[in-house]
Amino acid sequence: MTPVQEIHVAVGVVFRDGKVLIARRPDHVHQGGLLEFPGGKVETGETVQQALVREIREETGLRINPDLLEPVIGVRHDYGDKRVFLDVWETSSAEGDPEGREGQAIQWLDVQDLADVDFPAANRPIIRALKLPRRYAITGSAGDPSAFPEQLRQRLLETRPQVCLFRAPGLSDEVYERLAGWSLEACRASDSLLMLHGAPPLLECLPQATGLHLPWREARQFSSRPIPEGYLLAISCHDEEEIAHAEQLQADFITLGPVKPTSSHPGAPGIGWERFQELVAGAAIPVYALGGLVPDDILAARQAGAQGIAGIGFWWSGNGY
Repeated sequence: MTPVQEIHVAVGVVFRDGKVLIARRPDHVHQGGLLEFPGGKVETGETVQQALVREIREETGLRINPDLLEPVIGVRHDYGDKRVFLDVWETSSAEGDPEGREGQAIQWLDVQDLADVDFPAANRPIIRALKLPRRYAITGSAGDPSAFPEQLRQRLLETRPQVCLFRAPGLSDEVYERLAGWSLEACRASDSLLMLHGAPPLLECLPQATGLHLPWREARQFSSRPIPEGYLLAISCHDEEEIAHAEQLQADFITLGPVKPTSSHPGAPGIGWERFQELVAGAAIPVYALGGLVPDDILAARQAGAQGIAGIGFWWSGNGY
């Protein structure tokens, strides 16, 4: 049997005035009728940036500066009849007025209006990456439950993270649930989204939360997605096997590390950026770098293929973003 060849596809996410350029695939082509981001096959001898400049110009007439393209995510997907590697880059510097030069309908859509069902299956990780922030804030110690609410309120007001994970493994279930309810109200007051940390039943206790972050010890117990669609599912991962399992569970994103030595695991070495990049290259979902990171590490994380950084110290210690 002839092996199925992987097709390298350059995908462009073009932003303007807070909206993203979307086209509808012609009915007669593969995945016809569905929405897509502009782009196309990377030809022999081309860089992905060169391919994007060419494809977007041919499809829409927009002019793209290749030096102003930034990586978003790389996604490998097997459709059965074809395998693709979607190499996704974004820009906010496109010049000109777009038009469907190949007869396709085009439109500007708000990122929050992008729905999985309207796109080919391989696009789900792209949509997740566009909707997720660059920083995933994780709460520090809640060893003193009486002091935690005020500390969280102050950190939320000062840094206003888009997504906040309430992680407090040392608390009893009863105390965690009580503080989680308070944390939800505090997050709402600062326009932040709250993720819970632990097992799926937590969402039954607090269904208004945005989603659930499974530590690996919980995630390994499941063989399929353990929470309903509509919630975000995150999983803590450390190697290829765990990443593959997270993909099997249809996680929306993962944390991966520790990249650097961290005070939460004294004496344990980090995996380093080279190993981190190698692991991210094999992942088909957004990945947050985790472990001993500071705000200035966002650039290194992005260059390594990550969605951004996750952690405690870069916001909980009072250093801010």
